[in-house]
Amino acid sequence: MHGSWGPDDNALISRVNPDCVLFVGDLSEGDLRLIKIINQLTLPTAVVLGNHDRGHDTTGELLQQQLSLLGERHCGWQFRNWDLPRVGVVGARPCSPGGGFYLTPPVEALFGPITVDQSASRIVSAAKRAPSDWPLIILAHSGPTGLGSERNSPCGRDWKSPAVDWGDYDLALAIDQIRSFRRPDLVVFGHMHHQLKGSESIRQTFYTDKWGTSYINTASVPRHLIDEYGRKLFHFSWIEIDKRGLISASHRWFLLDGSLAYEQVLLKCNYINR
Repeated sequence: MHGSWGPDDNALISRVNPDCVLFVGDLSEGDLRLIKIINQLTLPTAVVLGNHDRGHDTTGELLQQQLSLLGERHCGWQFRNWDLPRVGVVGARPCSPGGGFYLTPPVEALFGPITVDQSASRIVSAAKRAPSDWPLIILAHSGPTGLGSERNSPCGRDWKSPAVDWGDYDLALAIDQIRSFRRPDLVVFGHMHHQLKGSESIRQTFYTDKWGTSYINTASVPRHLIDEYGRKLFHFSWIEIDKRGLISASHRWFLLDGSLAYEQVLLKCNYINR
């Protein structure tokens, strides 16, 4: 889930009733009221904050307030520890602006001058805490490098030329190191908007690499739309996963009553004898 969040989203989630909700950041420009609304969710929740969530503060104070409010829900550089659902969720670097590796001032103020290798190591260490028989999801704000350098690639720069790979190098390094002891099943991220800048085109939002790890970009912006019938729509990226791996992935637009209005299917696996 990427983008703004409000009381209607909480009401909708209670009706749809997923096993958990994952937030990839850029919830607001540091508005603490949104964090308090998220904290009202009663189902398992994991959050990684985005570069916009720091607002205009460079001291780290606003970021610290958000992290304190979120408590264990925030999983940047950490393993999100819960009993159910039996899915391991590991957070990547918080507040990433993409573009390789750059620590925003509030992140450096709170966590210190962390290097690329140190950031990758934190992600890997968190992944080692996940039970080996649980599917592993990596939750990030920006996706990793290596998913393409075209403007419509999952992390491709589209706001100026030339188009380049705008993913995070530390996340790519961490994923490669995690493969030495297990395969991540899914990487969930946002940051790079689906709608390309200055174009009617849409970027590629789903990708599976040669090792079988899938990547989904959830940044449908804006998340709240009005359709041709005047109905308010709420966007969620929806995944289904079990111990064998990813079963299905889609972008879904729900009505407030919890009914599904539109769906873009990205992956559908048909297992025998499920």
